[in-house]
Amino acid sequence: MSLVTLPNRERQTEPATSSLKVPFWRKISRFDLIVLTLFGLAAGFVTARLWGHPRTRLLINEQDQIFFQWVLAHGARVARGAQYPFFTELLNAPDGVNLMANTSVLGLGVPLAPITWIFGAEVSFIVALTAGLCGTAFAWYWVLSRHVVTSRVAAAVGGLFCGFAPGMISQAQGHPNLIAQFVVPFIVWRVLCLAEEGRAVRNGVILGLLVTYQAFVNEEVLLFTALACGAFLALWALQRRVFPLVFVKGLAVAGAVAVVLLAYPLWVQFFGPMHYSGLKHGYQPGADLASFTAYGKQALISRGFQSPASVHFAEETTFFGWPLFALLMLIVVFLWRDVVARSLALTGLGFALVALGPVITIKGNPTGIKGPWAALDQLPLFDSVIPVRFGLVLTPIVGVLLALATDKVLKMPAGSLPIRGLWAGVLVAALLPSMPTPLEITRQEPVPHFISAGTWRQYVEPGHTLVPVPLPTYPRPEGMRWAAVANLEFALPRGYYLGPRDGVAGSSAQFGAPERPTSTLLEKVATTGKVPAIDATDRQAAQEDLDYWKASVVVLDPAHRHTGHLLDTLVQLLGPPTKVDDVWLWKVVKP
Repeated sequence: MSLVTLPNRERQTEPATSSLKVPFWRKISRFDLIVLTLFGLAAGFVTARLWGHPRTRLLINEQDQIFFQWVLAHGARVARGAQYPFFTELLNAPDGVNLMANTSVLGLGVPLAPITWIFGAEVSFIVALTAGLCGTAFAWYWVLSRHVVTSRVAAAVGGLFCGFAPGMISQAQGHPNLIAQFVVPFIVWRVLCLAEEGRAVRNGVILGLLVTYQAFVNEEVLLFTALACGAFLALWALQRRVFPLVFVKGLAVAGAVAVVLLAYPLWVQFFGPMHYSGLKHGYQPGADLASFTAYGKQALISRGFQSPASVHFAEETTFFGWPLFALLMLIVVFLWRDVVARSLALTGLGFALVALGPVITIKGNPTGIKGPWAALDQLPLFDSVIPVRFGLVLTPIVGVLLALATDKVLKMPAGSLPIRGLWAGVLVAALLPSMPTPLEITRQEPVPHFISAGTWRQYVEPGHTLVPVPLPTYPRPEGMRWAAVANLEFALPRGYYLGPRDGVAGSSAQFGAPERPTSTLLEKVATTGKVPAIDATDRQAAQEDLDYWKASVVVLDPAHRHTGHLLDTLVQLLGPPTKVDDVWLWKVVKP
């Protein structure tokens, strides 16, 4: 039993074994290049507003973009051999951050290192977004066209949806780790290849290597992929009443390879310094039941309007719109006799139910009815996942169903031309309203010249930190953007990341560092614009906090809307500042 026979799908090509002798570049046809170009143009259109102004434009999901710019700069340092990959003291100094317990995207940051070195992390971030969308779409097209359907047009339809579905465009608002799914279709393909007799070791090794790479892009997507493959294969095997035992051997080999390669990084993640257990920070939204027939915020028909069914504009994983939802129901009926399509549909239904979260809501109103997630959220691994993201699994399932249905229509006899034309019209009517629009952005001031020109080097001593004001934290960790521009050559206190609550390793997660008196005071001024009365206790606390952070210099952000109020507060706390370049700064006197 092989990949080709597993879906029981007719093929018009040579056996899969013969294609292994053909060099990869000779398998690429003119049609493939056209599809790749179109996908690239589509990805460029979605990210177009960022490309023109990479240093003065941020996505409206500012904090996530800044975080990923920081970790992309970290990946560039790792590629240069200047940084340990899994833990850093350059953020949240002096305690540091467990980067394996955060989405550090080493699988993107290291390959993009040359771009980061030459153009900076701002450009690397845009490249990661654009390549993630285009690469995911083309990867699904490649696997579908070579191993699932006979029509490359049908594969292109499926790949287009897999790369540019509303859920993917929503996640593109700041989550390159979640849209970079170009390895996923190859993992799925290699899982199916485990059924090939006599190749368990070879196929297992390849699968183990793919799994390892995906773990360094995003573990969450890897978990979803594993669960979806398991559910699909279980449903397929039950319906066919067969289970090839060769799967077990292949999975054992794949598991052994992945365990050997990932054992140490995973030990750091779950047992290393500053590790945490579970996302009990209160942000565990589920998908709204009304979202399945609603349109996402970035859809053409929405014009920027956010549906009441949306839990967050960057988490609209289950927004298909009613025309596509209706078409999907028809496709399921149309293909129901096909065991592969039926297994896909049932798998999708299961993930849709899990994505609803602990309590089912309709247009933001809780119904009081518990969803399946209520029985899962305390289990290991599941306690670190946001349930609405299980809806991401629906995107490739719908994409594959669209490809299968289109392939079946295109295989109809030549006299069925009117049916083919009708099908093309139905596809356009269902997909056009959800066509993505360019990602929304906000205008930002450039990073201070004091930072970008490297003047800061004259003031920050080795082993000490630069303290930006406001201090980097949620929802605007601007100081991390400064550090990324400076190639992470200086350390920062605090930051936007996931760490253990109250800084106690092994406790549940929280965003950022535990509060300290000075950080709380300055954050309140930055938020309200009100200057408090400062007394000797505040000054003493500020000195203690600066000592704790190992500060060399305090630098006031000149572009902050409450710069004047922060300046007045800092003068009371630390005395008169010095104007250097375009910033106000205070040299910290060591005790």
